[in-house]
Amino acid sequence: MKTILIIEDDTVLRETTAEILELENYKVVTAANGKRGAELAKILMPDLVVCDIMMPEMDGYDVLKILSEDEKTKRIPFIFMSAKTEIKDVRKGMDLGADDYLTKPVNDELLISAIESRLAKSALLQEEETNIETSNEASEFKNIENIDDLKNYFCDYGISKVLKKGEVIYREGEFCNNVFLVYKGSIKSSKIDEFGKELIINVYKDDDLFGFSSIIENAHYFETTTAMEKAELMYVTKNTMQKIIENNYKLSLEIFQLINDNLIEVKEQLLQMAYGSMRRKTASTILKFAQKMTRKPSDNINISRRDLAGVAGIATESLIRTLTDLKKEGIIEIEGRNIRIVDLDALESIN
Repeated sequence: MKTILIIEDDTVLRETTAEILELENYKVVTAANGKRGAELAKILMPDLVVCDIMMPEMDGYDVLKILSEDEKTKRIPFIFMSAKTEIKDVRKGMDLGADDYLTKPVNDELLISAIESRLAKSALLQEEETNIETSNEASEFKNIENIDDLKNYFCDYGISKVLKKGEVIYREGEFCNNVFLVYKGSIKSSKIDEFGKELIINVYKDDDLFGFSSIIENAHYFETTTAMEKAELMYVTKNTMQKIIENNYKLSLEIFQLINDNLIEVKEQLLQMAYGSMRRKTASTILKFAQKMTRKPSDNINISRRDLAGVAGIATESLIRTLTDLKKEGIIEIEGRNIRIVDLDALESIN
């Protein structure tokens, strides 16, 4: 049901006009002066305004001027209904931006016809604006054809979020709202097992995407993600991500492939946790972090022993003993939190 706001100081005319429009199945709101009418228009956002010109406190010209200058109300169709019949009055009203000018007394059919035509015009203009916005949006998203294009979109249009070390991005069980790109730093995703032990599922480094559970409606995050160091993320909302995928079939396939690759990596990690030896788990985890956090294997890896143990799926004490053994063998060097691979071939050959 469309809402019509009538601004008229003549009580009889105001009530009579309201009754006529209510019989035509319009919801009618009335105001007895221009000031109150302008206030109601901003609060109620009616579908159309019928307004007198000569009124106390504020005349109709000022009402139209106020509504025209407000971004929220400037598109509301506005019809003057006045006893001022001179051409100069009509011209002034139309020049101010009125959609129509009816002179009193107004024939019922003429009033209804004017309202119907202005509402129809307004609906068509809104539909056209929506189509243009949709077309522009589709055109914008259509250029995102692959994962690299998607990452560029995140950098150009995504929302930036700077994180402190240890800051949580989202927790397991929370509703999925965003998809993320690591712009700088390292992010870990983890779960807590039934014994309260943290198991690190994945580590995301610069230029990695994560959080694709948002693609699914009403999905929950299945893990907790935390900054391993000071980091910066770029993210887009779930709705934006869904629209991007809807407009790019090829991209959706690449995203599914990325998700599948992550699942394979997690499965391999779980198998290693279950069946790998202590030494093999430790070596594999160091290599994993070297790949994720450094440009080349010989660079220092700044990582806590707890996080290393979480990925390897072993107790922290066991990990430390194994690291000590690898250091003694000259395969790695350790200085505080820093680990550096000295003999990459030897580390890779550990079974």
